Amino acid sequence: MADTQAGAERKRVLIAEDEALIRLDLAEMLVEEGYDVVGEAGDGETAVRLAEDLKPDLVILDIKMPIMDGLAAAERIAAGRIAPVVMLTAFSQRELVERAREAGAMAYLVKPFQKSDLVPAIEIALSRYAEIAALESEVAGLTDRLETRKSVERAKGELMTKYAMTEPQAFKWIQRTAMDHRMTMREVADRILKESEDEAPAAG
Repeated sequence: MADTQAGAERKRVLIAEDEALIRLDLAEMLVEEGYDVVGEAGDGETAVRLAEDLKPDLVILDIKMPIMDGLAAAERIAAGRIAPVVMLTAFSQRELVERAREAGAMAYLVKPFQKSDLVPAIEIALSRYAEIAALESEVAGLTDRLETRKSVERAKGELMTKYAMTEPQAFKWIQRTAMDHRMTMREVADRILKESEDEAPAAG
Protein backbone atom coordinates (compact mmCIF):
# COMPACT_ATOMS: atom_id res chain seq x y z
CA MET A 1 0.00 0.00 0.00
CA ALA A 2 2.74 2.43 1.02
CA ASP A 3 4.68 1.64 -2.16
CA THR A 4 1.89 2.81 -4.45
CA GLN A 5 1.61 6.03 -2.48
CA ALA A 6 5.36 6.52 -2.61
CA GLY A 7 5.25 6.61 -6.40
CA ALA A 8 3.03 9.34 -7.77
CA GLU A 9 1.88 10.90 -4.53
CA ARG A 10 5.12 11.87 -2.78
CA LYS A 11 5.43 15.65 -2.68
CA ARG A 12 8.87 17.20 -3.14
CA VAL A 13 9.76 19.70 -0.40
CA LEU A 14 12.55 22.28 -0.08
CA ILE A 15 13.51 23.39 3.46
CA ALA A 16 15.20 26.69 4.35
CA GLU A 17 16.15 27.13 8.01
CA ASP A 18 19.42 28.56 9.35
CA GLU A 19 19.43 26.42 12.52
CA ALA A 20 20.86 23.07 11.43
CA LEU A 21 19.21 21.11 14.26
CA ILE A 22 15.70 22.39 13.44
CA ARG A 23 16.37 21.73 9.76
CA LEU A 24 17.39 18.15 10.56
CA ASP A 25 14.29 17.58 12.73
CA LEU A 26 12.05 19.04 10.05
CA ALA A 27 13.57 16.88 7.32
CA GLU A 28 13.10 13.77 9.49
CA MET A 29 9.45 14.63 10.19
CA LEU A 30 8.77 15.22 6.49
CA VAL A 31 10.33 11.93 5.41
CA GLU A 32 8.38 10.06 8.12
CA GLU A 33 5.17 11.65 6.81
CA GLY A 34 5.88 10.51 3.24
CA TYR A 35 7.38 13.67 1.70
CA ASP A 36 10.64 13.82 -0.27
CA VAL A 37 13.10 16.46 0.95
CA VAL A 38 14.78 17.49 -2.31
CA GLY A 39 16.86 20.41 -1.01
CA GLU A 40 17.99 22.24 2.13
CA ALA A 41 19.23 25.81 2.58
CA GLY A 42 20.55 27.87 5.49
CA ASP A 43 19.71 31.28 4.03
CA GLY A 44 16.99 32.88 1.90
CA GLU A 45 19.14 33.54 -1.14
CA THR A 46 20.15 29.89 -1.47
CA ALA A 47 16.51 28.91 -0.90
CA VAL A 48 15.32 31.03 -3.84
CA ARG A 49 18.06 29.67 -6.11
CA LEU A 50 17.28 26.06 -5.13
CA ALA A 51 13.54 26.66 -5.59
CA GLU A 52 14.17 27.96 -9.12
CA ASP A 53 16.46 25.01 -9.93
CA LEU A 54 14.54 22.17 -8.27
CA LYS A 55 10.92 23.34 -8.84
CA PRO A 56 9.68 21.63 -5.64
CA ASP A 57 5.98 21.10 -4.83
CA LEU A 58 6.38 23.08 -1.61
CA VAL A 59 8.91 25.37 0.11
CA ILE A 60 9.20 25.69 3.91
CA LEU A 61 10.95 28.93 4.91
CA ASP A 62 12.06 30.22 8.30
CA ILE A 63 11.32 33.94 8.67
CA LYS A 64 14.64 34.91 10.29
CA MET A 65 17.57 33.88 8.03
CA PRO A 66 20.87 35.49 7.00
CA ILE A 67 21.65 37.13 3.60
CA MET A 68 17.95 37.23 2.62
CA ASP A 69 15.19 36.69 5.19
CA GLY A 70 12.27 34.33 4.70
CA LEU A 71 9.81 37.12 3.87
CA ALA A 72 11.93 38.39 0.98
CA ALA A 73 12.53 34.81 -0.20
CA ALA A 74 8.79 34.06 -0.01
CA GLU A 75 8.05 37.15 -2.12
CA ARG A 76 10.52 36.02 -4.79
CA ILE A 77 9.21 32.43 -4.83
CA ALA A 78 5.55 33.55 -4.90
CA ALA A 79 6.20 36.15 -7.62
CA GLY A 80 7.87 33.48 -9.76
CA ARG A 81 4.88 31.15 -9.25
CA ILE A 82 7.38 28.44 -8.30
CA ALA A 83 5.65 26.70 -5.38
CA PRO A 84 3.44 27.29 -2.35
CA VAL A 85 5.30 28.55 0.74
CA VAL A 86 4.85 27.57 4.40
CA MET A 87 6.53 30.02 6.81
CA LEU A 88 8.17 29.00 10.10
CA THR A 89 7.82 31.63 12.80
CA ALA A 90 8.69 31.85 16.51
CA PHE A 91 6.01 32.95 18.99
CA SER A 92 7.68 36.34 19.33
CA GLN A 93 7.25 36.93 15.59
CA ARG A 94 3.46 36.69 15.46
CA GLU A 95 3.21 40.21 14.03
CA LEU A 96 5.24 38.95 11.07
CA VAL A 97 2.54 36.45 10.11
CA GLU A 98 0.50 39.15 8.34
CA ARG A 99 3.62 40.27 6.47
CA ALA A 100 4.25 36.62 5.55
CA ARG A 101 0.77 36.41 4.04
CA GLU A 102 1.38 39.59 2.08
CA ALA A 103 4.67 38.08 0.87
CA GLY A 104 2.72 35.18 -0.60
CA ALA A 105 2.92 32.53 2.13
CA MET A 106 -0.02 30.11 2.02
CA ALA A 107 0.28 28.83 5.61
CA TYR A 108 2.54 29.14 8.64
CA LEU A 109 3.84 27.07 11.53
CA VAL A 110 4.73 28.44 14.96
CA LYS A 111 7.91 27.04 16.51
CA PRO A 112 8.30 24.80 18.39
CA PHE A 113 5.88 22.70 16.34
CA GLN A 114 4.85 19.04 16.51
CA LYS A 115 4.70 16.59 13.64
CA SER A 116 0.89 16.75 13.96
CA ASP A 117 1.03 20.50 13.11
CA LEU A 118 3.18 19.99 10.03
CA VAL A 119 0.92 18.00 7.69
CA PRO A 120 -2.20 20.21 8.09
CA ALA A 121 -0.11 23.33 7.33
CA ILE A 122 1.35 21.67 4.22
CA GLU A 123 -2.06 20.46 3.02
CA ILE A 124 -3.57 23.95 3.50
CA ALA A 125 -0.70 25.52 1.54
CA LEU A 126 -0.97 22.99 -1.31
CA SER A 127 -4.77 23.29 -1.63
CA ARG A 128 -4.76 27.13 -1.49
CA TYR A 129 -2.01 27.26 -4.09
CA ALA A 130 -3.94 24.89 -6.37
CA GLU A 131 -7.06 27.05 -5.99
CA ILE A 132 -5.23 30.22 -6.95
CA ALA A 133 -3.59 28.51 -9.94
CA ALA A 134 -7.00 27.20 -11.11
CA LEU A 135 -8.61 30.64 -10.79
CA GLU A 136 -5.72 32.38 -12.54
CA SER A 137 -5.86 30.00 -15.49
CA GLU A 138 -9.54 30.89 -15.88
CA VAL A 139 -9.28 34.68 -15.57
CA ALA A 140 -6.71 36.78 -17.38
CA GLY A 141 -7.21 40.35 -16.07
CA LEU A 142 -5.96 41.25 -12.60
CA THR A 143 -9.12 43.15 -11.57
CA ASP A 144 -11.38 40.33 -12.75
CA ARG A 145 -9.13 37.83 -11.00
CA LEU A 146 -9.49 39.64 -7.66
CA GLU A 147 -13.27 39.89 -8.08
CA THR A 148 -13.46 36.20 -9.01
CA ARG A 149 -11.40 35.22 -5.97
CA LYS A 150 -13.68 37.30 -3.73
CA SER A 151 -16.82 35.65 -5.15
CA VAL A 152 -15.34 32.17 -4.90
CA GLU A 153 -14.18 32.80 -1.30
CA ARG A 154 -17.68 33.93 -0.29
CA ALA A 155 -19.33 31.03 -2.13
CA LYS A 156 -16.95 28.57 -0.42
CA GLY A 157 -18.02 30.06 2.92
CA GLU A 158 -21.69 29.49 2.03
CA LEU A 159 -21.06 25.85 1.08
CA MET A 160 -18.98 25.24 4.21
CA THR A 161 -21.73 26.67 6.45
CA LYS A 162 -24.67 25.05 4.68
CA TYR A 163 -23.24 21.61 3.92
CA ALA A 164 -20.46 21.30 6.53
CA MET A 165 -17.83 21.02 3.78
CA THR A 166 -14.14 21.64 4.34
CA GLU A 167 -12.52 24.50 2.43
CA PRO A 168 -10.88 22.19 -0.18
CA GLN A 169 -14.15 20.24 -0.61
CA ALA A 170 -16.08 23.48 -1.22
CA PHE A 171 -13.57 24.64 -3.81
CA LYS A 172 -13.57 21.26 -5.58
CA TRP A 173 -17.39 21.34 -5.66
CA ILE A 174 -17.35 24.77 -7.33
CA GLN A 175 -14.63 23.67 -9.75
CA ARG A 176 -16.40 20.42 -10.68
CA THR A 177 -19.79 22.14 -11.10
CA ALA A 178 -18.19 24.73 -13.39
CA MET A 179 -16.64 21.98 -15.55
CA ASP A 180 -19.83 19.87 -15.62
CA HIS A 181 -22.00 22.80 -16.70
CA ARG A 182 -19.41 24.51 -18.92
CA MET A 183 -19.53 27.62 -16.73
CA THR A 184 -16.76 29.66 -15.18
CA MET A 185 -16.06 29.31 -11.46
CA ARG A 186 -17.13 32.94 -11.06
CA GLU A 187 -20.56 32.14 -12.58
CA VAL A 188 -21.01 29.16 -10.26
CA ALA A 189 -19.94 31.23 -7.25
CA ASP A 190 -22.27 34.10 -8.15
CA ARG A 191 -25.15 31.64 -8.55
CA ILE A 192 -24.48 30.14 -5.08
CA LEU A 193 -24.43 33.64 -3.57
CA LYS A 194 -27.63 34.66 -5.41
CA GLU A 195 -29.46 31.54 -4.18
CA SER A 196 -28.27 32.23 -0.65
CA GLU A 197 -29.57 35.83 -0.84
CA ASP A 198 -32.91 34.63 -2.21
CA GLU A 199 -33.23 32.16 0.68
CA ALA A 200 -32.46 34.78 3.32
CA PRO A 201 -35.56 36.07 5.13
CA ALA A 202 -36.54 39.62 4.18
CA ALA A 203 -35.74 42.27 6.79
CA GLY A 204 -38.62 43.80 8.77
